[in-house]
Amino acid sequence: MKTLIAKKAPNFNSCAVINGKEIVNNFTLQQFFGKKYILLFFYPKDFTFVCPTEIYAFQEKKKFFDKKNVQLIAVSTDSEQSHFSWLQIPKNMGGIKGITYPIVSDINKTISYNYGVLSGDWYLDEYENLKETKKELISYRGLFIIDKQGIIRHMSINDFPFGRNIDESIRIIDSIQYFEKTGDVCPANWEKGKKSINPSHKGIIDYYS
Repeated sequence: MKTLIAKKAPNFNSCAVINGKEIVNNFTLQQFFGKKYILLFFYPKDFTFVCPTEIYAFQEKKKFFDKKNVQLIAVSTDSEQSHFSWLQIPKNMGGIKGITYPIVSDINKTISYNYGVLSGDWYLDEYENLKETKKELISYRGLFIIDKQGIIRHMSINDFPFGRNIDESIRIIDSIQYFEKTGDVCPANWEKGKKSINPSHKGIIDYYS
């Protein structure tokens, strides 16, 4: 798979559930270009097990993302009706009621395919339609952080059993915004408020001294 880092984020136009209660038919990624940073994350399926823990974890940190001008967007290969149904079920019953950021339907698998997170065994037919062979076509736990110009600055992909660390996503966003503001680069384990590096030979010497 070719990397998407430093490339324009693939746009999409799809159905989505917004504010946990409204289905829209023409939700696009590009509506946020030039206005907001974007954290786009994929999860495998509705009504599953690790997925709701991640979805709620992002919601719990939403105020931090809002403060940093970051739009959260979730995507799975389920239908918008499936998303809507899951959003009506309380947390203690295995649902995701209370989630307010958009959840996008990738029922045609094209978004997951374009972002390189589509699992299963598949091929493209002569009309470039995705065809499943053995395993179901669902998305891995892909995560993409996109800057205000629509450029992908960070990506990670987890296999199904492993949930993501939301604080790490916040740290990456802090790093991107710090670099944009100062031009300094962020060393290993950097966190907001810690020492950065001027990208020069003198800078690395100063950092270690």
